[in-house]
Amino acid sequence: MVTVQLKFVDAGDLYLSWRWEHAPTEPRALRVPRDLVRAPLEDLSQALPSPLPGETVEQALARSLAHGALVDRSRETALAENLAKALLPYGLAMELNTFIERGIRPHLRIQPSPSTAQVPWEALRVDAGERTVHNADVSLLPPATVRNAHDRRVSPWQPSGKVVGALDPKVPGMGSVLGRSTLTSMVDQLGSRLVPQNRNVHRDELERELTDASRFVYIGHVTTADHGLDARMHLSCGAETTGRAALVGAHRPLTAADIALGHRPDSPRPWRIPNRVALIACESGGDSRFAEPTGLVTVMVRGGAEYVTSTRWTLPTDAGLTKLVPGFSPDDGSVFTDAVLAVNDAHESPDPIAALSAWQRKQADNWEATGDPRFSPVLWGAFSTTYGEEIRMR
Repeated sequence: MVTVQLKFVDAGDLYLSWRWEHAPTEPRALRVPRDLVRAPLEDLSQALPSPLPGETVEQALARSLAHGALVDRSRETALAENLAKALLPYGLAMELNTFIERGIRPHLRIQPSPSTAQVPWEALRVDAGERTVHNADVSLLPPATVRNAHDRRVSPWQPSGKVVGALDPKVPGMGSVLGRSTLTSMVDQLGSRLVPQNRNVHRDELERELTDASRFVYIGHVTTADHGLDARMHLSCGAETTGRAALVGAHRPLTAADIALGHRPDSPRPWRIPNRVALIACESGGDSRFAEPTGLVTVMVRGGAEYVTSTRWTLPTDAGLTKLVPGFSPDDGSVFTDAVLAVNDAHESPDPIAALSAWQRKQADNWEATGDPRFSPVLWGAFSTTYGEEIRMR
């Protein structure tokens, strides 16, 4: 596979560079005036279900799902086209086309800047009826200081290995995201490979199980803070649990810093992370929104993960879609569960990036053909996979 790295930097204007991994000495670079990207990025922010300054989560969901561009096909198409024109350089597009015309599907690895962190790169509309995922497999590129860290060791991948699941864990004082009963097919498929076999998932047990696992799947709550290392996962951890986060009622969240540095004050040690990680939770992939890109995805890659699938914005559930999106019918099945199963299937496959891209292409085709809100990018456009390949020459 031919691979190109596309990197963005905010420095007043937007600076971008790209280089093909087979030609590392031939980089290209551009400066894009901020005025050319400001409007489409602001339009995207208005369309997303993540809270704007001063908004509650409920207000953001109502703004996005009841009236936003992502659930209206004509408006979403215009937004996706404007984002593509502003952010995908013409020179890179021409180079990609030379491979596509030869029947070669490129791999596009993107390292966003804070202002572009929530751009759904896979969904950008590059031609009539075509999104980026029609022409390339798309992944996110973690910082070089993380993926090339001298002491980083990518965990081995075993296709039939143990899968650690924190599937809608019971969190003291917090509600459910997705009942385990709705994931019966995934649970049945994984069978005895899935541990633990209950929803009471505590950090001590989780840390222990992850050390020899091949995969980790988290479906639950993630909350963000003022810096990436304080991004928080919510498990079944009570007040007696040690860690760097203050108590939230009777519950102590698990922070990215706990994973990176260890959560025991008397014996701090980094967690060992399996090869593949899926973080299916609101804004679980918010690392790039910080000036220093750290967060849950970064610490997973640093701890040994090769592939981490996460989300860019608040994920709407079926209940929210049914309540707020005009024309959405709950009788058509659970789109949230379908997304969960698509991510799980991708992580079971030889190439998680290609598999997730294939699902996103199918969703994009259905959206273009029908405008049915079940296929809106408000859900499938939220997912991205960060790829931190193993550096074999050490």
